[in-house]
Amino acid sequence: MQNAFTIDLEDWYHPEFVTKFVPAHQRKDQVENAVKPLLQLLDRYNVSATFFVLGQVAERHPELIEKIYNEGHEIASHGYSHKRLHELGKEKFEDDIRKSVNILESVVKEKIIGFRAPSYSINQDTIWALDILENLGYKYDSSVFPLRFRKNSLYGVRNAPLYPYSPSKKDITKESEDEKRKIIEFPLSVVKFAGVKIPVAGGAYLRLFPAWFLRLAIKRINKEKRPAIIYVHPWETYEKTPRIKLPFPHGQITYYGIGSSLEKVENLLRNFRFGTAKAVLFH
Repeated sequence: MQNAFTIDLEDWYHPEFVTKFVPAHQRKDQVENAVKPLLQLLDRYNVSATFFVLGQVAERHPELIEKIYNEGHEIASHGYSHKRLHELGKEKFEDDIRKSVNILESVVKEKIIGFRAPSYSINQDTIWALDILENLGYKYDSSVFPLRFRKNSLYGVRNAPLYPYSPSKKDITKESEDEKRKIIEFPLSVVKFAGVKIPVAGGAYLRLFPAWFLRLAIKRINKEKRPAIIYVHPWETYEKTPRIKLPFPHGQITYYGIGSSLEKVENLLRNFRFGTAKAVLFH
Protein backbone atom coordinates (compact mmCIF):
# COMPACT_ATOMS: atom_id res chain seq x y z
CA MET A 1 0.00 0.00 0.00
CA GLN A 2 1.18 3.50 -0.78
CA ASN A 3 1.43 5.90 2.15
CA ALA A 4 1.78 9.68 2.12
CA PHE A 5 5.00 11.42 3.09
CA THR A 6 4.54 15.09 3.92
CA ILE A 7 6.80 17.95 4.98
CA ASP A 8 5.58 21.11 6.69
CA LEU A 9 7.96 23.62 5.13
CA GLU A 10 8.49 26.26 7.78
CA ASP A 11 11.51 27.67 9.57
CA TRP A 12 12.86 26.91 13.03
CA TYR A 13 11.18 29.92 14.67
CA HIS A 14 7.65 29.24 13.37
CA PRO A 15 6.43 26.48 15.77
CA GLU A 16 3.73 27.47 18.25
CA PHE A 17 5.92 26.91 21.31
CA VAL A 18 8.92 28.80 19.87
CA THR A 19 7.81 31.85 17.91
CA LYS A 20 6.80 34.07 20.84
CA PHE A 21 10.24 33.65 22.41
CA VAL A 22 12.21 34.68 19.32
CA PRO A 23 12.36 38.43 18.57
CA ALA A 24 12.25 39.46 14.92
CA HIS A 25 15.94 40.43 14.84
CA GLN A 26 16.94 36.90 15.92
CA ARG A 27 14.95 35.13 13.20
CA LYS A 28 17.71 34.06 10.85
CA ASP A 29 16.37 31.80 8.10
CA GLN A 30 17.89 28.34 7.79
CA VAL A 31 15.11 26.57 5.91
CA GLU A 32 17.15 26.10 2.72
CA ASN A 33 19.95 24.30 4.57
CA ALA A 34 17.55 22.38 6.81
CA VAL A 35 15.52 20.91 3.95
CA LYS A 36 18.53 19.76 1.89
CA PRO A 37 19.06 16.45 3.76
CA LEU A 38 15.37 15.60 3.38
CA LEU A 39 15.44 16.34 -0.34
CA GLN A 40 18.52 14.16 -0.72
CA LEU A 41 16.80 11.26 1.08
CA LEU A 42 13.66 11.59 -1.01
CA ASP A 43 15.78 11.55 -4.17
CA ARG A 44 17.77 8.54 -2.96
CA TYR A 45 14.62 6.50 -2.39
CA ASN A 46 12.78 7.92 -5.41
CA VAL A 47 9.93 9.26 -3.28
CA SER A 48 7.70 12.17 -4.23
CA ALA A 49 6.41 13.99 -1.16
CA THR A 50 3.87 16.70 -0.40
CA PHE A 51 5.36 19.95 0.88
CA PHE A 52 2.86 22.03 2.86
CA VAL A 53 4.61 25.34 2.29
CA LEU A 54 4.23 28.35 4.55
CA GLY A 55 3.52 31.45 2.47
CA GLN A 56 6.14 33.50 4.33
CA VAL A 57 8.78 30.93 3.39
CA ALA A 58 7.71 30.87 -0.25
CA GLU A 59 7.73 34.66 -0.35
CA ARG A 60 11.34 34.82 0.84
CA HIS A 61 12.62 31.67 -0.92
CA PRO A 62 10.71 31.28 -4.20
CA GLU A 63 13.66 29.59 -5.87
CA LEU A 64 13.58 26.86 -3.20
CA ILE A 65 9.90 26.18 -3.83
CA GLU A 66 10.52 26.05 -7.57
CA LYS A 67 13.37 23.59 -7.02
CA ILE A 68 11.21 21.34 -4.83
CA TYR A 69 8.41 21.39 -7.40
CA ASN A 70 10.78 20.69 -10.29
CA GLU A 71 12.10 17.64 -8.44
CA GLY A 72 8.63 16.10 -8.67
CA HIS A 73 7.11 16.95 -5.31
CA GLU A 74 3.63 18.29 -4.65
CA ILE A 75 3.33 21.87 -3.40
CA ALA A 76 0.42 22.48 -1.01
CA SER A 77 -0.43 25.31 1.39
CA HIS A 78 0.40 25.69 5.08
CA GLY A 79 -1.20 29.14 5.18
CA TYR A 80 0.77 32.37 5.05
CA SER A 81 1.46 33.54 8.62
CA HIS A 82 1.52 30.29 10.65
CA LYS A 83 -1.19 31.68 12.91
CA ARG A 84 -3.72 29.22 14.29
CA LEU A 85 -7.20 29.43 12.85
CA HIS A 86 -8.70 30.23 16.26
CA GLU A 87 -6.53 33.33 16.33
CA LEU A 88 -7.28 34.40 12.77
CA GLY A 89 -11.04 33.96 12.61
CA LYS A 90 -12.98 33.50 9.37
CA GLU A 91 -12.21 36.72 7.51
CA LYS A 92 -8.52 36.87 8.37
CA PHE A 93 -8.13 33.17 7.60
CA GLU A 94 -9.58 33.65 4.14
CA ASP A 95 -7.21 36.57 3.55
CA ASP A 96 -4.31 34.49 4.88
CA ILE A 97 -5.03 31.48 2.67
CA ARG A 98 -5.63 33.62 -0.42
CA LYS A 99 -2.29 35.34 0.12
CA SER A 100 -0.58 31.98 0.54
CA VAL A 101 -2.05 30.42 -2.56
CA ASN A 102 -1.34 33.47 -4.72
CA ILE A 103 2.34 33.26 -3.80
CA LEU A 104 2.57 29.50 -4.32
CA GLU A 105 0.72 29.46 -7.64
CA SER A 106 2.85 32.32 -8.95
CA VAL A 107 5.90 30.11 -8.37
CA VAL A 108 4.73 26.67 -9.51
CA LYS A 109 2.17 27.79 -12.13
CA GLU A 110 -0.21 25.06 -10.97
CA LYS A 111 -3.45 24.97 -8.97
CA ILE A 112 -2.85 24.33 -5.28
CA ILE A 113 -5.33 21.72 -4.02
CA GLY A 114 -4.06 20.71 -0.56
CA PHE A 115 -3.94 22.49 2.81
CA ARG A 116 -2.64 21.84 6.30
CA ALA A 117 -3.49 24.26 9.10
CA PRO A 118 -0.71 25.56 11.35
CA SER A 119 -0.65 23.57 14.58
CA TYR A 120 -3.36 21.28 13.13
CA SER A 121 -5.91 23.90 14.19
CA ILE A 122 -8.96 22.64 12.31
CA ASN A 123 -11.46 21.14 14.72
CA GLN A 124 -15.15 21.51 15.54
CA ASP A 125 -14.66 25.16 16.55
CA THR A 126 -12.99 26.01 13.23
CA ILE A 127 -14.96 23.69 10.94
CA TRP A 128 -15.89 26.82 8.94
CA ALA A 129 -12.38 26.66 7.44
CA LEU A 130 -13.36 23.64 5.35
CA ASP A 131 -16.13 25.64 3.66
CA ILE A 132 -13.66 28.40 2.84
CA LEU A 133 -11.13 25.92 1.47
CA GLU A 134 -13.78 24.17 -0.58
CA ASN A 135 -15.03 27.47 -2.01
CA LEU A 136 -11.47 28.33 -3.04
CA GLY A 137 -11.13 25.07 -4.95
CA TYR A 138 -9.11 22.98 -2.51
CA LYS A 139 -9.59 19.23 -2.93
CA TYR A 140 -8.23 18.02 0.40
CA ASP A 141 -7.20 19.09 3.88
CA SER A 142 -4.79 17.32 6.23
CA SER A 143 -5.22 19.10 9.56
CA VAL A 144 -7.30 16.82 11.76
CA PHE A 145 -5.43 14.91 14.48
CA PRO A 146 -7.96 12.19 15.40
CA LEU A 147 -7.35 12.10 19.14
CA ARG A 148 -7.13 14.58 22.00
CA PHE A 149 -5.14 13.93 25.16
CA ARG A 150 -6.83 16.56 27.31
CA LYS A 151 -9.22 19.49 26.98
CA ASN A 152 -6.49 22.15 26.74
CA SER A 153 -4.31 20.24 24.24
CA LEU A 154 -2.85 22.34 21.44
CA TYR A 155 -4.72 20.28 18.84
CA GLY A 156 -6.81 17.17 18.35
CA VAL A 157 -10.32 16.00 17.49
CA ARG A 158 -11.55 13.16 19.65
CA ASN A 159 -13.62 10.54 17.76
CA ALA A 160 -12.69 11.76 14.28
CA PRO A 161 -12.31 8.98 11.70
CA LEU A 162 -8.85 7.45 11.31
CA TYR A 163 -9.10 7.20 7.51
CA PRO A 164 -9.62 9.73 4.68
CA TYR A 165 -13.21 10.96 4.66
CA SER A 166 -15.46 13.80 3.54
CA PRO A 167 -16.49 15.65 6.73
CA SER A 168 -20.03 16.70 7.50
CA LYS A 169 -20.62 20.43 7.30
CA LYS A 170 -21.89 20.44 10.90
CA ASP A 171 -19.81 17.81 12.67
CA ILE A 172 -16.17 17.25 11.80
CA THR A 173 -16.24 13.80 13.41
CA LYS A 174 -18.93 12.57 11.03
CA GLU A 175 -18.78 11.63 7.37
CA SER A 176 -20.79 13.86 5.07
CA GLU A 177 -24.12 12.64 3.78
CA ASP A 178 -24.32 15.71 1.56
CA GLU A 179 -23.12 14.91 -1.95
CA LYS A 180 -22.27 18.58 -2.45
CA ARG A 181 -19.37 18.31 0.01
CA LYS A 182 -16.29 17.85 -2.15
CA ILE A 183 -13.29 18.35 0.12
CA ILE A 184 -11.60 15.28 1.62
CA GLU A 185 -9.99 15.21 5.05
CA PHE A 186 -6.78 13.15 5.31
CA PRO A 187 -6.34 12.84 9.10
CA LEU A 188 -2.93 12.37 10.65
CA SER A 189 -2.02 8.78 11.46
CA VAL A 190 -3.09 7.20 14.71
CA VAL A 191 -2.80 3.51 15.53
CA LYS A 192 -4.78 1.46 18.05
CA PHE A 193 -3.00 -0.95 20.37
CA ALA A 194 -5.12 -2.74 22.98
CA GLY A 195 -7.89 -0.22 22.33
CA VAL A 196 -5.62 2.77 23.02
CA LYS A 197 -5.02 5.37 20.29
CA ILE A 198 -1.37 6.28 19.81
CA PRO A 199 -0.27 9.10 17.48
CA VAL A 200 2.51 8.01 15.12
CA ALA A 201 2.16 10.50 12.27
CA GLY A 202 5.44 12.29 12.81
CA GLY A 203 6.78 15.39 14.51
CA ALA A 204 7.49 14.87 18.19
CA TYR A 205 6.00 11.36 18.01
CA LEU A 206 8.47 10.34 15.30
CA ARG A 207 11.29 11.74 17.41
CA LEU A 208 10.04 10.04 20.57
CA PHE A 209 9.26 6.52 19.40
CA PRO A 210 11.94 4.03 18.32
CA ALA A 211 12.12 3.09 14.65
CA TRP A 212 10.89 -0.48 15.28
CA PHE A 213 7.69 0.85 16.86
CA LEU A 214 7.05 3.26 13.98
CA ARG A 215 7.45 0.39 11.51
CA LEU A 216 5.09 -1.80 13.56
CA ALA A 217 2.52 1.00 13.69
CA ILE A 218 2.55 1.66 9.95
CA LYS A 219 2.26 -2.07 9.25
CA ARG A 220 -0.77 -2.18 11.56
CA ILE A 221 -2.35 0.83 9.80
CA ASN A 222 -1.77 -0.71 6.37
CA LYS A 223 -3.12 -4.08 7.56
CA GLU A 224 -6.34 -2.21 8.37
CA LYS A 225 -6.31 -1.05 4.72
CA ARG A 226 -5.60 2.54 5.71
CA PRO A 227 -2.84 4.64 4.17
CA ALA A 228 -0.49 6.15 6.74
CA ILE A 229 0.42 9.81 6.50
CA ILE A 230 3.75 10.89 7.93
CA TYR A 231 4.90 14.46 8.51
CA VAL A 232 8.17 16.11 9.45
CA HIS A 233 9.47 19.67 9.69
CA PRO A 234 12.92 20.42 8.25
CA TRP A 235 14.02 22.08 11.50
CA GLU A 236 13.43 18.86 13.47
CA THR A 237 15.66 16.77 11.18
CA TYR A 238 18.53 19.30 11.16
CA GLU A 239 21.17 19.14 13.88
CA LYS A 240 22.06 22.85 13.54
CA THR A 241 18.57 24.00 14.50
CA PRO A 242 18.96 26.68 17.21
CA ARG A 243 17.87 25.53 20.66
CA ILE A 244 16.33 28.28 22.72
CA LYS A 245 15.28 28.04 26.33
CA LEU A 246 11.58 27.16 26.54
CA PRO A 247 9.31 26.51 29.53
CA PHE A 248 8.95 22.89 30.63
CA PRO A 249 7.83 20.68 28.95
CA HIS A 250 7.78 22.63 25.68
CA GLY A 251 11.55 22.55 25.30
CA GLN A 252 11.62 18.78 25.62
CA ILE A 253 8.71 18.36 23.18
CA THR A 254 10.31 20.67 20.63
CA TYR A 255 13.91 19.49 20.64
CA TYR A 256 13.98 15.89 21.89
CA GLY A 257 15.39 13.45 19.35
CA ILE A 258 16.46 15.91 16.64
CA GLY A 259 19.81 14.16 16.34
CA SER A 260 18.25 10.80 15.35
CA SER A 261 15.14 11.90 13.45
CA LEU A 262 16.68 11.95 9.97
CA GLU A 263 17.86 8.37 10.44
CA LYS A 264 14.30 7.37 11.41
CA VAL A 265 12.95 9.07 8.29
CA GLU A 266 15.36 7.06 6.15
CA ASN A 267 14.33 3.88 7.94
CA LEU A 268 10.69 4.51 7.00
CA LEU A 269 11.51 5.44 3.40
CA ARG A 270 13.50 2.21 3.08
CA ASN A 271 10.74 -0.02 4.47
CA PHE A 272 7.49 1.41 3.04
CA ARG A 273 6.03 2.79 -0.16
CA PHE A 274 5.43 6.53 -0.01
CA GLY A 275 4.06 9.15 -2.36
CA THR A 276 2.30 12.50 -2.26
CA ALA A 277 -0.97 13.03 -0.43
CA LYS A 278 -2.54 13.88 -3.78
CA ALA A 279 -1.40 10.58 -5.30
CA VAL A 280 -2.68 8.56 -2.34
CA LEU A 281 -6.09 10.24 -2.34
CA PHE A 282 -6.71 10.58 -6.08
CA HIS A 283 -4.75 7.74 -7.68
